Amino acid sequence: MWGDSLLIVFISICTALLGEGLTWILVYRTEKYQKLKVEVERQSKKLERRKEAHGDSLDKQHKKKIEREEERLKNNNRDLSLDKMKSMFAIGFAFTALLSMFNSIFDGRVVAKLPFHPISWIQGLSHRNLPGDDYTDCSFIFLYILCTMSIRQNIQKLLGFAPSRAASKQGGALFAAPPGQFK
Repeated sequence: MWGDSLLIVFISICTALLGEGLTWILVYRTEKYQKLKVEVERQSKKLERRKEAHGDSLDKQHKKKIEREEERLKNNNRDLSLDKMKSMFAIGFAFTALLSMFNSIFDGRVVAKLPFHPISWIQGLSHRNLPGDDYTDCSFIFLYILCTMSIRQNIQKLLGFAPSRAASKQGGALFAAPPGQFK
C-alpha cells in the first residue's frame, strides 16, 4: 500500500510537470501571453496605487477613472484566461487518456488508508471500485486528485507561472464577480 501511495504521488508530480511543460510550450512562452501578462501586472499596480491614494473619498471623476481602469484590467484578464484556455483543452484531453490508463492499472486496489470517514457525497470517489464497506480505504482516483490539486499549484509557484499577488488581488478572472458586487 505504501508503495502504491508513493507511486501515485510520483505520478502526480510527473503529470503536473508535464502539464506545466506543455502549457509553457503552448502558452507561457508566446509573445502575446507575455505582453498581456506585463500589461495586467502594470494595470493592477496602477489601479492599486490609485485606490490607495484616493481611499474612500472619491469624487465622480476619480470614480469613473477607476471604473475604466478596472474594466480594462478585466478585459486583459479575460484575454489572458482565453489564451490559457485553448491549451488547457488539449492538455485536458491528453490527461483524460492518462487518467483512464492509470485508473485501469489501480482498479480495485486499496492505495491508502484515510484517517477519517469521508462525507457521504465524497465516498463514491474515495471508495471507487474498491471491494468491501470500509470507507477509510482510498482508491487511486481520490489520492491522485488530492495530490494533483496540491502539487500542481506548488509547481506553478516554483516555476513562476502562478499569477502575481497584485493580479490575483484585483481578481478579474474570466468568471469572477464584478468589482464592488459584494460590498
